[in-house]
Amino acid sequence: MLLGTAGALGAAGVAGAAGCARVPSGDSLARLRSQGTVRLGIAGEVPYGYIDEQGEFTGEAPELAKVVFKRLGIANVQPVATDFASLIPGLNSQQFDVVSAGMYINKERCAQVLFSDPEYQMLVSFIVPKGNPKDLRSLQDVVRARARFATGSGYAEIGYAVAAGYPEKDIVILQDQVAGLNAVESGRVDVFAGTALTTREVVRKSRKAEATKPFAAIVDGEEEIAGGGFAFRRTDAELRDAFNAEIHKMKRSGELFRILSRFGFTESEMTELTAKELCR
Repeated sequence: MLLGTAGALGAAGVAGAAGCARVPSGDSLARLRSQGTVRLGIAGEVPYGYIDEQGEFTGEAPELAKVVFKRLGIANVQPVATDFASLIPGLNSQQFDVVSAGMYINKERCAQVLFSDPEYQMLVSFIVPKGNPKDLRSLQDVVRARARFATGSGYAEIGYAVAAGYPEKDIVILQDQVAGLNAVESGRVDVFAGTALTTREVVRKSRKAEATKPFAAIVDGEEEIAGGGFAFRRTDAELRDAFNAEIHKMKRSGELFRILSRFGFTESEMTELTAKELCR
């Protein structure tokens, strides 16, 4: 269902882009206000941005986007579903206007896009078999145990594992955390790494797997605290800045947490980190 929806929405997004040539391309906020619609790139990952069983798009990032863009004078939000690894290429090729997928902000991505300040911070956690038979509680444990390691396509955990000494060629890349759960439950891999939020949510009803305690990955001797935000084209600084202004208001009022808490976020995952800090 997700692939079919992505194709339909992608076609609609291209048609929408073709109709906005009258507005100067350098003023993206004015363009979006004029056309009345912003196209959001989502990756189908619960709870960040996904299409539910009723065919409606939801998740912490799309629900946040609905509120912010309405306040910026853009009434309609249109999801464009794609693979996570295709989000930045799709943004820069104008398949959509903004990435709305709770994407981690890091130096490599900051060279390709502009990020809003993060709406949350997140640690890493593993999906492992019940009882955690290999006692995997860090990426160093995975290397030590020579465990069969998996993570998601385009996930930051790929880099974290390589930094810990795990051979990149041996990492099993899966579509998402649901595929990760299935791989662990079936015994195809020993461990799947993802965000603490996604792992604890996906194993909630599992009888064969559990989530480990959250931890910070170690990269170059330092703990990595990840933050997720919205991504914009590098030419769209005005749009990003206007979006940031609204996010900061929502942080101060507590409205941001009220929206994110509906999707399993806790107060410990709220943050005052900035994109500048995370892009270093």
